[in-house]
Amino acid sequence: MSRGAGAGVRESLEAPGSREKILDVAEALFARRGFAGVGLREVALAVGLGKSSLFHHFRSKVQLYLEVLGRVLGRIDERLRPALAAGGGPAERLMRSLDVLVDALAEHPTTARLLLRGLFEDDAFPADLGPEGDTVERRLASLICGIEALLREGIERGAFRRVSIPHMMQTLIGATVYHFASGEFGEGLIGGSLFSAEEVRRRKEELRAVLDHGLTA
Repeated sequence: MSRGAGAGVRESLEAPGSREKILDVAEALFARRGFAGVGLREVALAVGLGKSSLFHHFRSKVQLYLEVLGRVLGRIDERLRPALAAGGGPAERLMRSLDVLVDALAEHPTTARLLLRGLFEDDAFPADLGPEGDTVERRLASLICGIEALLREGIERGAFRRVSIPHMMQTLIGATVYHFASGEFGEGLIGGSLFSAEEVRRRKEELRAVLDHGLTA
């Protein structure tokens, strides 16, 4: 290979598009089979790179997985944060935020299953996850704290019943993340695609009904 050709290959590997493509492919694979079920060689082949070229972007499978998780949480945070901060009473802001979350999960079918796997796969990782692990923890904590603060505000202002905030968080996560991660089982229950426009609309309606009867004072 000529010197010029070698430089061209390096430039191609270093291009931002190559890294994003790796993250896209890895997100789909990790969502389907989890951290333990995916190898770096498989990711590299799916992207069209050699394994050594993949290491040019990611030093390990743990780093790749954490960056995938961090990117997913970042996408949600970018949309959820403005919804939480916008005007209106606690009930209005909570429902608006859940609508935004439902839309974010519906637009990326891999997101919910990846997040659900991430909640119980942490025993597969080393104790020190480095800066990528810190980023994931911060983004997840930010999302959870934002909803918890809104629930607390609603209770203090008399807009919500005096519910257990941790249990309500479990309920909301189940009604959103689990719903879109439930795959064939969930589709069998509702009798259609979880991600169709009609079913996404119905999910929002069901959430609103549950909150109107179970949370709103």
